[in-house]
Amino acid sequence: MKFTVITVAYNSASTIEETFQSMLWQDYKDYEYIVIDGASEDDTLAIIQHYEPLFEGRMRWHSDKDKGIYDAMNKALSMATGDVIGFLNSDDTYNRQDILTTVAKHLEDQSIDAVYADLHYVDPHTKVPVRYYSSRWFRPWALRFGLIPGHPTFYCRRKVYDQYGHFNDSYAIAADFDCILRLIHIHKIRTKYIADNWVSMKKGGASTSGFNSYRTGMLEHRRALKENGVYSNYFMLSLRYFYKVAELAYSFWRYRVRKRP
Repeated sequence: MKFTVITVAYNSASTIEETFQSMLWQDYKDYEYIVIDGASEDDTLAIIQHYEPLFEGRMRWHSDKDKGIYDAMNKALSMATGDVIGFLNSDDTYNRQDILTTVAKHLEDQSIDAVYADLHYVDPHTKVPVRYYSSRWFRPWALRFGLIPGHPTFYCRRKVYDQYGHFNDSYAIAADFDCILRLIHIHKIRTKYIADNWVSMKKGGASTSGFNSYRTGMLEHRRALKENGVYSNYFMLSLRYFYKVAELAYSFWRYRVRKRP
C-alpha cells in the first residue's frame, strides 16, 4: 500500500523543518511526499531544497503562486499516485513514528474507505498541549453542527477523491469541512475511527487565529451545508463552541492536572 502525504506551505520557515523531521521519522517507507509551496518570501524554499535529498527520492515539490491553501492541496492531489492520501500541515507533526504503519494496518480492510483519529493543539512557542481534539464522538449527523474529524488525521483512499472530487477552493478556511461533508454525509463513504492521538497541531493556523476566523468559519460552514442540501442553521452551528469549551476543560484536566502527553 503506497501513501501520498501532502504538505502545503507558505512562509512556513519557522515550523516546516519540524514537519519534515516528523515525516522522516516514520517507520513506514512506502510513500511519496508532495510539498506545495505558494512562492514563499521567507526561507521556506531553502529548507525544502535542503531536506529533499534526505527523503531519498520520495519527496516531490513545487513552488508557485496559488489562490490559497485549498488550491495548493488540489495541485498536490492532481500529482498524487499513492493508494491512500493524507495531509500533514506545515505546522503539524506526527506524535509517533508508526502512524503510517497504523493507518496501513487498518486500511488492509478493503471495506473501509477512510480512517481518522485524534489530535491535540500545542502552543506554537512552548509546544505545551493546550487542547485535545477527539473524534471519538463524531457521527455523520454531527456535520450539521459543523463538527468533523480532525483533518490532519483523515486518511482516505485516492479513488474516493478521484470519484467524488477535490477541495472547493472558493472557501477561505472551510473547504476541508465541505469536502468531508460531501464524502461522509452525501456519498456515505465507509469510515473507521481509531482511538489514538496521531498529530500535534500548532494553534494559530488559518482556522484557529481569532474572532475573524471563527466568524468566517461560521459563514462558510453554513454555506457548505446549504449548497450540499444538508439542513442546519446558525444556532445549531454555534453549539459546537460549547463543545470546544468542554474540550478545553478536559484538556486542562488532561495536561495540567494529570499531566498526560
